[in-house]
Amino acid sequence: MTGWIVGFTVGVVIVLVVVALVVPILLLARAIGRQAPLIDDALGKAVRDTASLAELRTTIEHAEVIVAGLHRGRTKLGGQ
Repeated sequence: MTGWIVGFTVGVVIVLVVVALVVPILLLARAIGRQAPLIDDALGKAVRDTASLAELRTTIEHAEVIVAGLHRGRTKLGGQ
């Protein structure tokens, strides 16, 4: 009978340890799950707010053409 008591006690202790380790993980997962929509909204806003940066290369190329034209005009007028 003593073997059963020891075995049962060890089993209960193991279950309690597992529960003690799993409960914080589940609580953390729940907290992350509650914050996920807020994070997703913020990332969506960041995508919308920075979408115009994709056209920055085109703007730079146009600016370079304009500056080159101004430089040619200045040179033709005798400037440096």
